[in-house]
Amino acid sequence: MEEQQKSGCAPSDCAGCAHADSCSSKPEDFSEPANAFSHIDKVIAVVSGKGGVGKSMVTASLARMMRTQGYNVGILDADITGPSIPKMYGIHEAAKGSSEGIFPCEAADGTKIMSVNLLLEHEDDPVIWRGPVIAGVVKQFWSDVMWGELDYLFVDMPPGTGDVPLTVFQSMPVDGVVIVTSPQDLVRMIVRKAYNMAQAMNIPVIGVVENYSYLKCPDCGKEIAVFGKSRIDAIAEELGLPVLGKMPIDAELAEAVESERFYEIDNQYLESAVNKL
Repeated sequence: MEEQQKSGCAPSDCAGCAHADSCSSKPEDFSEPANAFSHIDKVIAVVSGKGGVGKSMVTASLARMMRTQGYNVGILDADITGPSIPKMYGIHEAAKGSSEGIFPCEAADGTKIMSVNLLLEHEDDPVIWRGPVIAGVVKQFWSDVMWGELDYLFVDMPPGTGDVPLTVFQSMPVDGVVIVTSPQDLVRMIVRKAYNMAQAMNIPVIGVVENYSYLKCPDCGKEIAVFGKSRIDAIAEELGLPVLGKMPIDAELAEAVESERFYEIDNQYLESAVNKL
């Protein structure tokens, strides 16, 4: 048994082992308990290997789709240095709290939202914090926010595979990951980075969404591949993942963001995602 401990044990080897509690190969538990006033059935993280692919748009779209299906939905905006979810939903008031925790703000469609923008004195104040502080705030959005009864909590992650994604995967009971990408040359590497991180953290990948897939000409209806030919089908097949949707550059969606009324949007391009979540 001592040789096994030196070389590292398989999880199955620890069952019934008298040294299991002290074994150095036993993974450390970083999970955080949810707030006592939170009862959440599913936590879905929306990730991307790079910025600028429309991850917040996809997060809000998935939340809207589940809301229109009659589910109780929340969005945890974990993109601390670049929060956008509150503005998309027209929320500008500050979040309030009590001795039991923080109340999330509620959008016009009933979606519950928590973001660092709801805690700043001015919503355009920059967040100039180091990684550990940012990660700590994200943990508090899980442990200190009173989400109430939710069927789905969508986590809008910052791009990449750094402190915040690691914190979310380690501290929250994430049920699945949706990867967002765009049709560009680096897409294979970008999707694989996000996929490999989820695999390393033992988080199931639900599927992939491609944003900016094409632009439909308003005159003739022709689909124009502005950012190049889509490669998402081949990449998804390589990884054994479903493609949850291909979103074009859509002026209606962009206008909904700018006019802060995303709570009215029904994103038809992600209809197949409903049965996967």
